[in-house]
Amino acid sequence: MMGMLLRGGVTLAGLVLAWGLLVHLADLPHYIVPGPDRVAARLWSDRALLAEHAGHTLLEIVLGLVLGTFCGALAALALTASAAARRWLLPLLLASQAVPVFAIAPLLVLWLGYGMASKVAMATLIIFFPVTASFYDGLRRTDPGWLDLARTMGAGPMAILRHIRLPAALPAFGSGLRMAAAVAPIGAVVGEWVGASAGLGFLMLHATARVQTDLTFAALFILALLAVCLWLLVDLILRRAMPWLPDSVITKEPNA
Repeated sequence: MMGMLLRGGVTLAGLVLAWGLLVHLADLPHYIVPGPDRVAARLWSDRALLAEHAGHTLLEIVLGLVLGTFCGALAALALTASAAARRWLLPLLLASQAVPVFAIAPLLVLWLGYGMASKVAMATLIIFFPVTASFYDGLRRTDPGWLDLARTMGAGPMAILRHIRLPAALPAFGSGLRMAAAVAPIGAVVGEWVGASAGLGFLMLHATARVQTDLTFAALFILALLAVCLWLLVDLILRRAMPWLPDSVITKEPNA
């Protein structure tokens, strides 16, 4: 974990350096692309404002992640347990992904108002599908030999689900949860762009309208930081919850 954070810090420092050089060499106006020094100064001078709006957005993201994961897991279990659910619910889930999120956001604001409910609903909808798809895929790809052995030993459907299907599907569920953590901020911010009175998306929209580009960049930086921290937290929890899963990508390659 420390190595990952160190590499991330070095990468971030390199990007900031390239950003500063680009602004300086191209002589870009600060109201188009502000330099890192201006953004850093805005981060410090408006830290209270940014923290207030970031807390609002973070709450929307966390609530959407919890609700989306819960609903997605239930939907995956229903698809696995019932052929009727697969016939009726699966086509509906697939068709829902053809509707752009920007088209749904105004309707949610109209139905649920300008408060937090519409933003949480937007985040829930975005998180719902990756969790459902990954968890359902893991549940239905359980080794048939394990299932045949369990049935031979007299295990019922609930016992098979609890002791065989669920443990076998945990890696796929973890992958969907990581993906959900990465895309969760999208729903909250899109909802705030459509209509809100608080949040980083609301702050970015109004800062851009007032040509306060440095404030927009500062809010964008905080949003990216929240997304990265949320992904790292989810990844850490999943690693602790499933320590038996190998991670062959991180292991050192054998000497040639």
